Amino acid sequence: MKSHEHHVARRVGILGGTFDPVHYGHLVIAEEVRTTLDLAVVIFVPGGDPPHKQGENITEARHRLAMLELATVSNPYFSISRVDMDRPGPSYTVEMLRLLRAQWQELTDMYFLIGWDSLEDFPTWYDPGGILKQLAHLVAVHRPGYIEEPSYRERLERQAPGIAARLLAIPAPQLEISATDLRQRVADGRPIKYQLPETVERYIYEQGLYKKAE
Repeated sequence: MKSHEHHVARRVGILGGTFDPVHYGHLVIAEEVRTTLDLAVVIFVPGGDPPHKQGENITEARHRLAMLELATVSNPYFSISRVDMDRPGPSYTVEMLRLLRAQWQELTDMYFLIGWDSLEDFPTWYDPGGILKQLAHLVAVHRPGYIEEPSYRERLERQAPGIAARLLAIPAPQLEISATDLRQRVADGRPIKYQLPETVERYIYEQGLYKKAE
């Protein structure tokens, strides 16, 4: 019998976010999950107009994309998709995954990365069932040494049916870096060095991003 090895699906990690700005917290999680799950690539998908951040000033997409490019260029396993930026309207995860799925043939297993804290909110996302249907796994990243409550998955399953079979919990270094804090630091003239790649830091200062409005 012929081997079906060449039919093995490519495993692709997907990390969505505003990335305003991208920082080492994002990058360390992407790399840890990539190596732990042996993913072919991790695709960063910067959001266009995130529905849950209405009213906040989100930096222009072109700047967020440029920073991502600077941050990921040195890693051959990292890639960026503009699928979310190039479409109109609010960025719903389910739509973004459908667009990615349409771009790739079926032989792609999608691993969608979220933070452990976001798992609580997942059942309230737009069409959680539709999201799960398209994924090989929902990868929730927690801090090393974290102990999951025994009944946690049953509770999640009640709120978002189908999640228990697809949920993978992966420990990864958690850097206490927040994009909100980084923006505030720049506005306050405090350092952001060592919290994000130097190329991104330089870009922020050269472009005058996050400065206090005069």
